[in-house]
Amino acid sequence: MKKNSLIDTYLQHYSTDERWNLVANDTENISQVVVIPAYAERKMLFSTLASIAQNPPSSLDYSFILCVINNKGNSPPAAIKNNLQTIKYLEALVKKKPLRKFNTDQEIYPLLLTLSDAKLKLGYIDVSSRGNEIPQNLGGVGMARKIGMDTALRLLKESSAPRNLILSLDADTLVQNNYLSAIKKYFTQKVKTAIVAYEHQMPLNYEEQAAICCYEIFLRYWVLGLKYAKSPWAFHSIGSTIVASTEAYLEVRGMNKREAGEDFYFLSKLAKMSKIGYIKETCVYPSARPSARVPFGTGKRIQRFLSGDQKEEYLLYDPQIFVILADWLQLMKNQFICGDDEILIKTEQIHPRLKSFLKDCDFTAVWLKIRRNARDEKTLTRQFNDWFDGFKTLKLINYFTKEVYPQINMFEALERIFSMLEMPGLKLNAETKIPQLEEQIKILQYLRTVT
Repeated sequence: MKKNSLIDTYLQHYSTDERWNLVANDTENISQVVVIPAYAERKMLFSTLASIAQNPPSSLDYSFILCVINNKGNSPPAAIKNNLQTIKYLEALVKKKPLRKFNTDQEIYPLLLTLSDAKLKLGYIDVSSRGNEIPQNLGGVGMARKIGMDTALRLLKESSAPRNLILSLDADTLVQNNYLSAIKKYFTQKVKTAIVAYEHQMPLNYEEQAAICCYEIFLRYWVLGLKYAKSPWAFHSIGSTIVASTEAYLEVRGMNKREAGEDFYFLSKLAKMSKIGYIKETCVYPSARPSARVPFGTGKRIQRFLSGDQKEEYLLYDPQIFVILADWLQLMKNQFICGDDEILIKTEQIHPRLKSFLKDCDFTAVWLKIRRNARDEKTLTRQFNDWFDGFKTLKLINYFTKEVYPQINMFEALERIFSMLEMPGLKLNAETKIPQLEEQIKILQYLRTVT
């Protein structure tokens, strides 16, 4: 009763409205919902669905797959046409209509036949056709995820399972055949939120291989640096890896509506409520294709690599910045009785520019408020971490990169961070600043085992 009351409160005050209707074949006895936003993904989505369908029938029985086909009214006509065709395919699958009329689409037709034979509990929401589009002032993929996740919450409201889960996936991301069961098993522990291990798909094209290798090394180096600093925000922020219990989803009042970076901000909010778990027993495989759909993220970085000066891509944050971050976080432990003046004096011993950064962040006023509201050390630590969150951490690192320590060669940075973490690392060819792609792939494979 309490759970339903919390859900009702959320749905009444914080959810998207119900003008977007779910079309589904079977929603009975489910305990987890996989939410897949799709924008012009006719070619990718059905491969993703087919990979989910390879999970055992026992896992498919308690899992519901929810596709959110979305665009705005001013989206390119080609994207809208793509979405409407996708909806036709999904409608045929969900309503078990004949598929023969789609046999001219030789790439997708075999996938449709496979899916029609699978015991997949499948549904979709039309956020694409005229009158159903995402409002132009309400973001993009964040809004699409929110529509799907709020619908998932409604579906799970009556579930009697001990733990109900909302899984976030992308339309271009393949999964392993234990994806559903591994996630369910992991959440038998006392955990509210987790991310799934990931590896980007490796393209066939040499340049695209180099691009995704470079980008994924950057992502994993970022987490390594934060681990060195003992930051509470040392986790990957990739939309297709997120799993949240309905309890956690309610605690943060749902997904945001951002155009991009919605996964980063969503996970940051979740991490303030409880530790983010890491599911290594299965893996998801995001696409490595170039894209200009959003202002940052995988697709944008791949596009930038392929179209620009590639030497400029092989740069990473100077590890010295993570040393500063580590010293700052260590300083802020056990500071219950310290005033802001005393703390700022100590920051100058870490680095003179740290004091300037904190003043720019209005640290004095923030610290006074935190101390006034914190009754004990534990509460103070939580409130400090709520303020100096993942976004503030990013701001600090970008500040020191701009003002003091410019980015350095990627492979030099990796060697230094390995040394700082006392990890074996990999021996690199000292004669070149950018190793051959084969050596870069070996480095990436190693990073995948430690992050």
